[in-house]
Amino acid sequence: MNISVIIPVYNNEQSIGRAIDSVLAQSRPADEIIVVDDGSTDRTAEAAAAYGNKIRYIRQDNQGAGAARNTGIRAASGEWIAFLDADDEWLPDKLTLQTEHLQKHPQLQWTCGNYLECLCQESRQAPALPEQRILDVLNGRPFSPDYLQTYAKGLTGHTDTMLIRRSILLEAGGFSDLPRFEDLDLWLRIAYKHSKIGYLSRPLAIHHLQAGRHTSVIYPAAQAAHQLIHQHLNLAARMNRLDAFRPLTVFLLRQWMRGMLFDPTQAPQIRALLKDFSDLLPSRVRLSYTLLSAFPYLTALGCHGISFFVRRLGLRRRVVRKPPPFSR
Repeated sequence: MNISVIIPVYNNEQSIGRAIDSVLAQSRPADEIIVVDDGSTDRTAEAAAAYGNKIRYIRQDNQGAGAARNTGIRAASGEWIAFLDADDEWLPDKLTLQTEHLQKHPQLQWTCGNYLECLCQESRQAPALPEQRILDVLNGRPFSPDYLQTYAKGLTGHTDTMLIRRSILLEAGGFSDLPRFEDLDLWLRIAYKHSKIGYLSRPLAIHHLQAGRHTSVIYPAAQAAHQLIHQHLNLAARMNRLDAFRPLTVFLLRQWMRGMLFDPTQAPQIRALLKDFSDLLPSRVRLSYTLLSAFPYLTALGCHGISFFVRRLGLRRRVVRKPPPFSR
């Protein structure tokens, strides 16, 4: 089993070394490490060069994380592809656990797993999902029979934990040029044909919440949400997977709109989503978000207040970013 690791990087001179070190420290070594520099203007190239022939360094003009990953996929020699963002890191047994899992279940074409969310500057980290929650959703199985169904229950699969057969990535067409959600877009396209996916409850990676994410395009979240959902409603229908995709759409919309409530300027975007996807959302959800978006500043103030007390009293199990400051 030959594994190529692809690390897209853009202006991450401070963290690229940590990412590479975490791959080199794997108990099951990677067969190839490809660092794709997406047009960095800092000292990322020098930081990567320090690793010499331990890595393969490729530089391209700035095109975004998806395009950088596609460059890595095309250049890879491995049968299997793993991804790691330049500001995150793997835990030491990540590849060992996943290769053992795939050997036990050779019918799987891709696998992923739990991960730690870390506010490391505050010395706080915790699993994205409790292990028991994952086991309950999987109902005791070692893999999910349908990625679409388990995604709608919260088992989304982080990019840092994905290990996918290269031929499947090529079959699906690789990452699209969507300015947002390009990873989710690809996982959905894969899932329409290859619904089974391995999912390990043990954390495999550390996702650093304070790190600047790899993005070179500012794009309204609501506009990106409209584009993604409309595209996949059509694609899921053509692939006869619409019944499975609809609950996932509700999950996504509720997740996105919940986040938008913290910003009163997003109220028109919430109402646009409610109008556009009214036939998909349950009536109670439409009513709740219609009322909440009708008084955006009051709602945002309440959301920030609740978040403050939850943090202060230590009631939240997950580690999440602090909401941006609220201002009228």
